[in-house]
This record gives sequence, structure tokens and C-alpha cells, in this order.
Amino acid sequence: MPHAPTPRLSSHAPPRLLVADHVAGRISLLDLPDGTERAELNHRHLAEHAGFLALPGDLTACVDDRAGELLVLDPYGPDAGRPLVRRRIPVAVPAEHLAADPGGRYLAVTTGLGRNEAAWTGLLTAVDLDAPDGAVAVRVRERTGEPGVTVLGGPSPLVVLRHREPGELLVHRHRDLMRSAPACPPATPVRRIALPDDDGHGDAHDPLTGRVFAAAGSGVHRARREQNTPDAPDALVSEAPLSWSADGRSGGRGYYLRLDPVRRMVWSCVRGGPGDPGQWPDWSNDAWWHHLDTGVTGRLELGPGLVFRLAVTARHIAYTRVHPDGDELILLTAPPAAGSRPEVAARLPLPAMSGAPRRGGTPWDGVQRRAVAGSPGGDLVAVSRGGHGEIHVFDADRAAQVTTLSVPTPLDDGGHLALVTPGDGAHADPIGR
Repeated sequence: MPHAPTPRLSSHAPPRLLVADHVAGRISLLDLPDGTERAELNHRHLAEHAGFLALPGDLTACVDDRAGELLVLDPYGPDAGRPLVRRRIPVAVPAEHLAADPGGRYLAVTTGLGRNEAAWTGLLTAVDLDAPDGAVAVRVRERTGEPGVTVLGGPSPLVVLRHREPGELLVHRHRDLMRSAPACPPATPVRRIALPDDDGHGDAHDPLTGRVFAAAGSGVHRARREQNTPDAPDALVSEAPLSWSADGRSGGRGYYLRLDPVRRMVWSCVRGGPGDPGQWPDWSNDAWWHHLDTGVTGRLELGPGLVFRLAVTARHIAYTRVHPDGDELILLTAPPAAGSRPEVAARLPLPAMSGAPRRGGTPWDGVQRRAVAGSPGGDLVAVSRGGHGEIHVFDADRAAQVTTLSVPTPLDDGGHLALVTPGDGAHADPIGR
């Protein structure tokens, strides 16, 4: 049956934090800021790279990478006697990326390396959560690799895959994928757009304009769905790429893109410095941002070390920086006024991690990491302390730590976090994070 609408929540409902220990196989649902556990899921191994995907109605989706299931979670369901898991839909794994159309009905899941040394599946799963007979998922064969994915809305939703080696965007009609035969048949795209780079990593989608963004070495490549082409409703048109260079700072590139629906900006972190991963403490890191409506682009220095993912809050952007001299949470103010430029509002120290990356070794193999989460409808920021089973909660407006929460598993590899505030509009960024 199609899922019933979620009852409107009181604005006084507390923020909730989803905490996934993808190594131990546990997902916790906590109240913030006190840490009261409202629900738990055992034997659930989040596909960490695909992350959590915000859906309309304060729902959240993720993929269980061991069970091969897409889970639709209802973080406020336990308050009303509903289970945390609203839907379970079989999908292909290992899940690499997860995305939805702006309405939250049509989803796509791509597959990647997982624990394999080479890509081997090339399976793409298309999902319709509100099909007449209930949720339906269809698997098709695509190119192998580690593709990013976006799902463009409209009368005929499009699934846009971002591939590398060779770099290209492949466009499929979601409805065509849903009509595919059994046994994972090959899927033929309706359009191909060649990209000049073979190193794409990082995707964003602006539902308001229908633009798709793909990060690569030479810049951020863009394509836009044409809205007024009745004879070619599936047209995706390339646009001039955005440069990583800005504000007199050049060099490096970003590997992650995130839409900020509050200020209508796209954010990344531009990494520069030595190519040897063992010299990661000497990497430079700049916050990179692009105003979607004004076209203004800029960079802001964050400091050396390892910086990757970021979180969006009502009035701040949050990055974590890992370095042998000390880790920190960096809060940027990003006023929504056109022409305003982000500034560093605070640098807050984070306690060291046992098993943290060390100089001479890579910062991602066999070491502890941090996850960071925020909500565009609130001011709290949560940061994990990998290997310690701890989550530090900060009030970004006060630039102060509120509390430290403990969970019963170590959060090896940093775990993964999603912070939910009722009605926060997080689904305006329709890509899993």
C-alpha cells in the first residue's frame, strides 16, 4: 500500500539523531540533547558511503549493505506507536550512492566496490515507493564502476548517473527502468554527456533549477534539464563548468559536493598539497562555495590535515578537521543575503581519537575517523569520536559544546550520523549524505 502521510509534528518535538555503527551493525535513534534512546535496530549495517537520505515528511532512507535492503525510517514514529522502520525494499549492493527525486517517491541506488578490489556488479536499482501495488524495486545492468546518482523530478523523472573512467553523465528515464524485464537486463541510456575528466567524485542536485553538479579535477561540471522542450522532455544540456579557483586561491580540487537549501549554495572542500597519502597532515583545505542564484563563487582557508564531509545547520556550515596537532570542529557563518561571504565563526577543539590517522600512513585505511551531522532547521551539530563510542553535541549559535553522548558500540571508522528536526526541509537536498 502507498505510505500514509506522516502526521504533522509539533514544533516542540525534539531533534533526533540517527547513529549508525556500520561495522558493529547497529542503528540507534536518540533524542537531543539528552541522548535518550527511542529505538534501536540490531544487525543493520549501513552502507556508509551512500549515507542517510532525507525524504519528505521527516522520513529518512538508507541502505543495509549486508541485507541488501533499502530502509525507510520514521524517526518520529516511535512517539506515535509506529516502528522506526516503515519500509524495507530489496536493492542491489554494495550500495555506493542513494538519491531521490524532489518529491521523495522515485529513488535510485548505485553499486560500487564494497570490499572488492575492482568493480564487479554494475547494478542499478530503481525504486517507486508509491506504486499502485506497493513499493516496487527493479534492478538493471549498467556500467561497472562507482557511479554517483541524482534523480531529477518532473512529469518524467530522470536518473542521471555520473561515471568516471571514462567520465560521462548517463541519463535514464525512471519509468523505463521500472518497466525493465527480470534478471537484471542491460539498460540503455536515452542520453550521454561526455565529461573531460576521468576522476569524477562528488555530486549535487538543485531541484529548483534542475541542475546537476559533478566534481572532478578540472572543476565542477554542470548540466541542466531543459524545462521548455516538449519535443525533447529528456533533454539534459551541458553548461560551463565552475572553477575550483576563487578569491585568489588556486590549486587542488574537491571530492564532495553538498547542497545547502537554507542559503541556496553548493559547498565542498578543496584539497591541495602532496599527492602522497602518507603526507596527509600537510594537505591544504579550503571551504569552496557557490551561490546558486547569484553565481558568486569563493574559497576560505580551513587549515591543514584531513577535511572531507560537512554538515548544514540553520545558520552555519560545519566541517571537522583531523590533524596530529589536534582535531577541531570549524563553524562557518554563511548569511543568506546575496553578495555576503562566509567567514570562520569558531574553531572548537575535539578530543583526540585512539587509533587516529598518523603521519606516514593513509588517513582512511585501518584508522578511526569522524562523522558530522546537522539539520537545516536547527543549530545543533553532532560529531562522532571513532573507536570511543562517543558523540559530541555542539550548539553552533553559542559556539559551545552541549554534551557528550555514549552509545554501546565503538563507532569504528567514525560511524555515520543524521540529525533530524521536524519540518527542517532537509529533503531539499535529495542525495544521500
